Amino acid sequence: MSLVEINFDGIVGPSHNYAGLSLGNIASASHKGDTSYPRAAALQGIAKMRSNMALGLAQGFLLPLPRPNLGLMRDLAIDESAPRQLLAAAWSASSMWTANAATVSPAPDTRDGRCHLTPANLVTMPHRTQEWRDTQAQLKLAFGDEQHFAVHDAVLPAFGDEGAANHMRFCEGHDAPGVEVFVWGRQGGRFPARQHEQASRAIARLHGLDPDKCIFIEQNPDAIEAGAFHNDVVSVANERVLFTHERAFADQQGAYEAIRAAFPSLEVVEVPESAVSLEEAIRTYLFNAQLLTLPSGEMALVVPSECQESASVWSWCEHMLASNGPIRKVIPVDVRQSMANGGGPACLRLRVVADPRTVDQRFMLDEAKTERIEAVIAEMWPESIDPQDIGTDALAKRVIEAREALLSVLSLDSLV
Repeated sequence: MSLVEINFDGIVGPSHNYAGLSLGNIASASHKGDTSYPRAAALQGIAKMRSNMALGLAQGFLLPLPRPNLGLMRDLAIDESAPRQLLAAAWSASSMWTANAATVSPAPDTRDGRCHLTPANLVTMPHRTQEWRDTQAQLKLAFGDEQHFAVHDAVLPAFGDEGAANHMRFCEGHDAPGVEVFVWGRQGGRFPARQHEQASRAIARLHGLDPDKCIFIEQNPDAIEAGAFHNDVVSVANERVLFTHERAFADQQGAYEAIRAAFPSLEVVEVPESAVSLEEAIRTYLFNAQLLTLPSGEMALVVPSECQESASVWSWCEHMLASNGPIRKVIPVDVRQSMANGGGPACLRLRVVADPRTVDQRFMLDEAKTERIEAVIAEMWPESIDPQDIGTDALAKRVIEAREALLSVLSLDSLV
């Protein structure tokens, strides 16, 4: 069996809008009430996937969830008198950020030799709490081969879990046994810490991980206060490399030492505050990047184009490349519609180490399928959505029909 890393990107849904529902997400809050452009957003995401395929990488996708969520509207008795934010929650396209879809432990790390996936419960934010069962339904289809995969229920909602956005893995190669790092946040600050330590520990046990190969690290409260609502806003890992801001963890040196004790080959690429401030790193999402191993063995960092427009960030990137370190390429991509709602390239993808042949092929991307998806988006996705359109019958009809058209062209009608 040939295990490789597959990035499963979320296709941006036809109800993509800027309702500012995510407390602690600076970009989301700052764009609240703006007109959104779902068609452009979805096509930007597809272009990023196509770019990664052109690099020779395996690429999958996950689909938008059904919106508006009529079940949520019924359960909350949402009518004209209900707060506008509750209505917007039922329309949210936030499942596009598949880094929050689940936590994934590859087969080389687990006791039973299967890849384990636990959907995130996302209980901290009402608009995201509704996602996990529909996400799980997709995961059970895409990873339905029980010889190779185990898809669990979400962790009980007593402990908040936000998925792979707070999880890192270090290994000599994606197909080798690894060390899994879980980053959690301490409650009590101005913004909610979304990952609970006990949720992370429960997932490690559920996945059958070796306790000696699991590290639990506290996120820096200052980073959460600055808008790093997930660890992947200030750190990203790939194989031997940790690319991180120097203020990512509550005890930065202690975090390095803990990881290195379990994984001696660790290479740290640390960006100092003096070069790129925490605030600028969060504004540009320098660390919310895809750190990828190319077929050549080189590592590339796929960053938002906002990084190229920041003098301090781009200067650091150029310095990093000139230093002959482990990251040899920096590739900017345009995901501005997602960025305006608080999600960069890393937010848009769930990393799964698996043999692509064991995945339901309907969820694996190739050029022909990409063209079919693009055609549906170009024809069916709304060009723009004004926040005042949310809740109208006309927009609901269009959003539902657009998603159903996509499911049909991909032979995934069972997910309606």
